[in-house]
Amino acid sequence: MCIALMAIPFHVSAQGTAKKWTLQECIDYAAQNNITLKKSQIQKLSALEDVENAKADLLPSLNASTSQNIVYRPFIASGQSTVANGYVQSSIDKVYYSGSYGINANWTVWNGHRTHNTIKLNELTAQQAELDSAVSARSIEERIVQLYVQILYSNEAIAVSKQSLEASKVNEQRGKTMVEVGKMSKADLAQLTAQRAQDEYNLVAAESNVRNYIFQLKQQLELTEAADFDVAIPQFTDAQAMEQIPALTTVYAQALEHRPEIKNALLAIESSDVSIDIARAGKSPTVGISGGVSTNTTSMSDKGWGRELKTNLDFAVGATLSIPILDNRQTKTAVNKAKLQRENSLLDLKDKQKNLYNTVETFWIDATTNQSKYKAAKLATQSQEASYELLSEQFRLGLKNIVELMTGKTNLVQAQQNELESKYMTIYNIYMLKFYQR
Repeated sequence: MCIALMAIPFHVSAQGTAKKWTLQECIDYAAQNNITLKKSQIQKLSALEDVENAKADLLPSLNASTSQNIVYRPFIASGQSTVANGYVQSSIDKVYYSGSYGINANWTVWNGHRTHNTIKLNELTAQQAELDSAVSARSIEERIVQLYVQILYSNEAIAVSKQSLEASKVNEQRGKTMVEVGKMSKADLAQLTAQRAQDEYNLVAAESNVRNYIFQLKQQLELTEAADFDVAIPQFTDAQAMEQIPALTTVYAQALEHRPEIKNALLAIESSDVSIDIARAGKSPTVGISGGVSTNTTSMSDKGWGRELKTNLDFAVGATLSIPILDNRQTKTAVNKAKLQRENSLLDLKDKQKNLYNTVETFWIDATTNQSKYKAAKLATQSQEASYELLSEQFRLGLKNIVELMTGKTNLVQAQQNELESKYMTIYNIYMLKFYQR
């Protein structure tokens, strides 16, 4: 099934008809263009930015600052005096200017491994974001496969409906001839006409189903333009429907190993462990060192600006130690909540494992059941075809009535539909079992 669905070459006819998309082309196109997947990729990139931001916290911070001020003192009591040409001159500056300049650095040397654990937590979050993207991709791929198989099934159902319609037209025409020669009543002919009309309706309904499934597939591919779209129609053999079904336990074991939702749940537990360590760091002392260079100037000084910068230059180095004593239970609450989150993550893992098993088992049961149905349906179709051919000939000879003919035709169409449905459901479920193995 995998080869049959994915390896079919596409083509565009010389007349410019719609391109025939294979299943693999649909999946690849959706991976590049589906909006949900694009959003999940953005979330992953955002998580990676958080990782880089957390790593930067390991480095010292450095900043430069300056402030420039103009001060007005309306009631200043004294000023400054100068001697010029033998005279003492006094002046009072009510308005003066001041400026300060500084460069400061700070570095957290120890905080109970909070920074390192935050980096680890953000890295796990980034991995989870990537797995979330993989989960979305798998979900979209499953939906595409489902729609693709529905299109293939409905396409064959159209063929059955056309065959049934042609048979109804033949019977109607035969009935008209028999009415003309007096071998059939007009009431019986009306039943044949009604059967032909019903088959026409069934054909229209089958064609509508195909268009609807194609529309849904285009939505998954984000193909909103009005361009024609069609899928490549592979030819399936009995061997593909009768392929050996993978063992349930084997599929589930491999799904546990490969499925992104399970990996994501395991990472959530690991993230919870790191969150507990981060919360416990609230009890640890914090050690930091700092250093700075600063100077200032003012217009109140009679020194030059450059000299004043040099004279007022200061260098400072310091260390800080912060020891938590009472924090209003914040650390204990944070630790307890982190532990509860871990318990929730464990339950989430169990729930996903249970859902995964239920999903795999459902596919396995459906594959097994429909494969058995297909074996029986093939025999039933062959029997109904032979029976209907005999009924048609007997009806032509006047040995069977209209009710028996119509009943035989209905039984044949139903057998053909059952065979198609069981065939494609078997192929689909076997494919999905293999899909969950990788």
